[in-house]
Amino acid sequence: MTVLDDYRPTDDETFMNERQREYFRLKLLRWKDEILQESKETLEHLQDENQNHPDLVDRASSETDRAIELRARDRQRKLIAKIDAALKRLEDGSYGFCEETGEPISLKRLDARPIATLSVEAQERHERREKVYRDE
Repeated sequence: MTVLDDYRPTDDETFMNERQREYFRLKLLRWKDEILQESKETLEHLQDENQNHPDLVDRASSETDRAIELRARDRQRKLIAKIDAALKRLEDGSYGFCEETGEPISLKRLDARPIATLSVEAQERHERREKVYRDE
């Protein structure tokens, strides 16, 4: 049994106390381990698939599958970098605080998205600005 099995952070506690930091640290490490395991399985699958297909359609299908898996793997690599950055923020004490406002990010948001760097409000402002620039 670990901290994750019987504990959920609540707003009744001091924000980012030691127990909450440990909870999120374990959550991030487990998530990273899952992604690394999936990546390992993807690599094994890609190596198994590395065969010549005499049929052109089979070869095209295999190449498409391979491209999709490689794109997914690239997304996983980027996600691992975000998890590592979150773990560093846990170490330096800035984890859980909005990069834009310095205010605490809600525990509910952090539980759902432990790599979050912006509060919901700051994220919404960021997305609105992004949409304005994209629409121009």
